[in-house]
Amino acid sequence: MKSAVYIVAAIAAAGIVVLLSSKPDQPASSETVAVPAAASVVVSEPMSEAGELKLEVPGMHCQHACFPRVQETLKSEAGVADVALVDQPDPNLLTVKEVIVRYEEGFRVDEALKNLQEAGYDATMIP
Repeated sequence: MKSAVYIVAAIAAAGIVVLLSSKPDQPASSETVAVPAAASVVVSEPMSEAGELKLEVPGMHCQHACFPRVQETLKSEAGVADVALVDQPDPNLLTVKEVIVRYEEGFRVDEALKNLQEAGYDATMIP
């Protein structure tokens, strides 16, 4: 499982390097452009209005220990109003490893993803 995550991360990193090197005269942006392997956009500035986003958390293996830890980590972030597990096809199994984050103005996606990683869960924003 970890090797697949490492492969995806390596492909994403390579995509970012290629993307950045192909447009050297462009000004730095506050957003990371989506790369095919990662398929995510990470905003490094605070959100200007309330909304919701979906995160894929592949390391979340169960809804009884992992999800509460992911939920607690995300809820500790400034601007997070609620964190919910997406509906599961089988309520007894965690098969869709995604959460919905409802946030207020000022929420920082990059900080939330960093803190999730520090808690042991890599996450990717789903466009």
